[in-house]
Amino acid sequence: MSRIEACFEKLGQQKQGALIVFTVAGHPTPQLSSELLIAIADAGADVIELGLPFSDPLADGPVIQAASQRALAEDMTPGRVLALAAEFRAERDVPLVLMTCYNPICQFGLERFGTDSAAAGVDGVIVTDLPPEEAEDWVKVARRSETDTIFLLSPNSPAPRVKKVVDLASGFVYCVSRMGVTGARAELPADLAELVTRIRRETTKPIAVGFGVSRPEHVTDVCRVADGAVVGSAVVSLIDRQAGSAGLADTVGAFVRELKAATRGGRVTKADPL
Repeated sequence: MSRIEACFEKLGQQKQGALIVFTVAGHPTPQLSSELLIAIADAGADVIELGLPFSDPLADGPVIQAASQRALAEDMTPGRVLALAAEFRAERDVPLVLMTCYNPICQFGLERFGTDSAAAGVDGVIVTDLPPEEAEDWVKVARRSETDTIFLLSPNSPAPRVKKVVDLASGFVYCVSRMGVTGARAELPADLAELVTRIRRETTKPIAVGFGVSRPEHVTDVCRVADGAVVGSAVVSLIDRQAGSAGLADTVGAFVRELKAATRGGRVTKADPL
């Protein structure tokens, strides 16, 4: 059982949802990024997604794109991202997932990326622009490296595609709550429960919901229907606003604690009606 799978199993037994927090590697600086990873873990994040900065992203909204550009300006290469991951793994045991496009993996080399990611303590990889029909080579490499392969499922995915994605996925299935790019939203989609239910019919694997989840009340609502909530842009935006503050790590940690507390209320088990 992978570290991610064990995390979701433990939380399920405790009737808690998982809080998955996204941050961009090297943002706002490599040193502060390292400190923030520790602060996010210590504040209660169950899984951390570490975005690999890329100049031509697919699913990133303006907040995360700007953070990636800032990290690239700090010379945050894939190798430095893996070094950051390894530094974090030496200090904390929280599951760590890399989020990236396929191009940086190809440029790095599939086999090398799989091997080096595993050696750095990475538990899973989300490749945002890799469709399941073209994922065979990467999945084989990841399986050999014992790295979970996490795929995105959009709201308009027909049943056959849902089945294909959940069969390839390991760790958890990433349910995109709405069409479009990442970014904080005022409200969650009204049909979110229906979307999660459609995915649940095809798999018993954990389902996490992201894109637009930005407030504690959003996290509570998501965790009533899914196994976890992903918060990204709201965290990255907070880092931007507080980047010059001496209390940056404390401020981000306080927000993460609020988000984690929201996973403990009103949890609905898979067997309960939605």
